[in-house]
Amino acid sequence: MNIIVLIKQVPDMEKVKFDSERGVVDRKSAGTEINPFDLNALEAAVQIGEKVDSTTITAVSMGPPSAKDALRECIARGASKGVLVSDIKFGGSDTRATSTILSGAIKKIGKYDLVIAGEKTVDGDTGQVGPEIAEFLNVPHGSYISKIEGVDENEIKVRSEIWAGTYLKSMRLPALITVTKDINVPRLPSFKNKMKARKAEIEVMTFKDLEGNLSENEIGFKGSPTKVKKIEVPQAAKREGKIYRENISQAVERLAGIFREKKVVD
Repeated sequence: MNIIVLIKQVPDMEKVKFDSERGVVDRKSAGTEINPFDLNALEAAVQIGEKVDSTTITAVSMGPPSAKDALRECIARGASKGVLVSDIKFGGSDTRATSTILSGAIKKIGKYDLVIAGEKTVDGDTGQVGPEIAEFLNVPHGSYISKIEGVDENEIKVRSEIWAGTYLKSMRLPALITVTKDINVPRLPSFKNKMKARKAEIEVMTFKDLEGNLSENEIGFKGSPTKVKKIEVPQAAKREGKIYRENISQAVERLAGIFREKKVVD
């Protein structure tokens, strides 16, 4: 079985700063890490590989040359190889353009049975890229997958959690799924695998390599129908409180008034 796992290198969201004037994330203001949901996607692929013989897992990431480090970490965590999709022409791509580029890279890779992605990325939080790629590839897809019930060379059965409902779905392969953090707990790489991954060669695909599958009008700012006009970072809200130490009856009366005002009680 050939599995492709989509990986994104994201900034540390607890430390990153936002450029409000340009409407972008200042990625140089913080360190980077693999998008947490993508680690769940990789772990799901590795677990499938432990059950299905002759499974190859290819980690694919679109990003700058530094994303090679993230792909090597994926190899240390169980991926067979890594492919970096990188070109200055890809800069400024929104979710549609990104999906166009990644679907083009998947077509270039060739035969695949299953594509797995995290449900969303912590820097964009849209959850759009996975399903959009499935549409460009013209394959069935399932989103918000919390459990893989079974998989063989022809079909995958999954459990999807959407709002308050749980859905059991089966899809013919090839297919694409996006997974939630409930699906598993990603394993840590061993020291031996880390050392092995340091020497791994990462294949790089540029725009020139993908010209047969996409055009310049479909990528970057040209191919992005959505633009970020403004970013506002809300101030952290502080809970207000009041302490009544002496006049308890006054406190009870005040609380009752608040409850009536909020329609908690009549």
